Amino acid sequence: MVWVYVAAVLGAAAVAAGAFGAHGLAERVEPRQLEALRTAAHYALLHSAAILALGLFEAATGRGVRLPAGLMSVGTVLFAGSIFALVLLGWRFLGPVTPIGGLALIAGWLSLFALLRS
Repeated sequence: MVWVYVAAVLGAAAVAAGAFGAHGLAERVEPRQLEALRTAAHYALLHSAAILALGLFEAATGRGVRLPAGLMSVGTVLFAGSIFALVLLGWRFLGPVTPIGGLALIAGWLSLFALLRS
């Protein structure tokens, strides 16, 4: 059930970031930064739903989902979190973290495929 809690926290963060971007940043940042924030919030919300589904799948079937859920969780934090920090705090040093997070998200989906095939 831990993945359900992780999904709840990531989902809440995604909604908060998206709302802040829509209502609090429109006139403070450049349009490309706002679009990056929207993309990050979208990916975070999408992956929080996937992690929630994995947690419910694990609870219903007893099959472990640690690898796909873990990769998606870490990937979401790295991908979306680095974009949030870049846009909101100007932390440019986190730029290289974003693609690492994206790779973790891809690996999470591929590991889910492998899990379902086994």
